[in-house]
Amino acid sequence: MAQLNVLIAPDPRLKIVAKPVSSVDDSVRKIMDDMLETMYAEDGAGLAATQVGIDKRIIVMDVVWDEGSKRAPFKMANPEILWCSEETSIHNEGCLSVPGQRGEVERPSKIKVRYLDEKNTLIERDADGMLAVCIQHEIDHLNGKLYIDYFSPLKQQIILRKLKKYKSYA
Repeated sequence: MAQLNVLIAPDPRLKIVAKPVSSVDDSVRKIMDDMLETMYAEDGAGLAATQVGIDKRIIVMDVVWDEGSKRAPFKMANPEILWCSEETSIHNEGCLSVPGQRGEVERPSKIKVRYLDEKNTLIERDADGMLAVCIQHEIDHLNGKLYIDYFSPLKQQIILRKLKKYKSYA
């Protein structure tokens, strides 16, 4: 496995709409494993392939992991939300591509998602809570959208200005 470089906004590659994978083979599994290693090293809960400059519809996440707990990763290719609840909830989100920033985003509380797992098996699964939030956040990445895109233009400009400064010091 290899740790990958996480792109930082406003990198234009974060706005690319990712392409579907035809199947989950050894090359896609390697990408998934490298993404997980990167996500854990960066203390993230999720990571989309577009965040590491890979133009494929792949996401990984682990919403229960923290130091000392058992890892429970999800690996998804071609994730697609089939259903969203009308009920919404607001969560304070952060992002590895928007370091040092957080903000409240309103999303559907429950979803049903379909995806290919690491064995190339088509799965449909219901999700709620943090898992639903993370899936929606990562699918947004695959569609070229950042969580800050839900904010007002002024708030987006302020955050992007801070990130440009951050990048010049990093």
